[in-house]
Amino acid sequence: MSDSSPARPAAPVLDVWCELQCPDCRHALDDLRALRARYGDRLELRLRHFPLEKHKHSFAAAQAAEEALEQGRGWPYVEAVLGRVEELDRRGEAFLVETARELGLDAEEFDTALIDGRHILIVDADQAEGKAIGVTGTPTYVIGGERLDGGKSQEGLRERVEEIADRLLAEREG
Repeated sequence: MSDSSPARPAAPVLDVWCELQCPDCRHALDDLRALRARYGDRLELRLRHFPLEKHKHSFAAAQAAEEALEQGRGWPYVEAVLGRVEELDRRGEAFLVETARELGLDAEEFDTALIDGRHILIVDADQAEGKAIGVTGTPTYVIGGERLDGGKSQEGLRERVEEIADRLLAEREG
């Protein structure tokens, strides 16, 4: 049986270029929660990795976030790690594995993933794409082809994301 109704366009995408050892990204969590609450599944929120060299555990944290995503708890894991940035600074990979355990994830699999590097290509690809589109710091948002840099100031960013999302949703529904 064929469906002749017009296909509904995909939800608009908000790419969030983030680094899990970044205090600015931790401060952006409230905005991300508000956006998820306002739009639900009408806006696809995608974590994109942009580990910064100045944070020595950021690359491992990005890989761990990918493992959490694979185990079905990506955003809760990201929020848990960002909520305790200072602890990640002090404890590194042990903290990443412990956080997985606290969330009921398979901590042994996290440990193995960090050793075998199964998620390195995803993190590398995100970082390369970020550099290619001009991401220089975190958090940076990309929605509707517009890049919004929150690395220097996050003031007004959520409102700007909402304006763009509302426009994109109106175009999608209208």
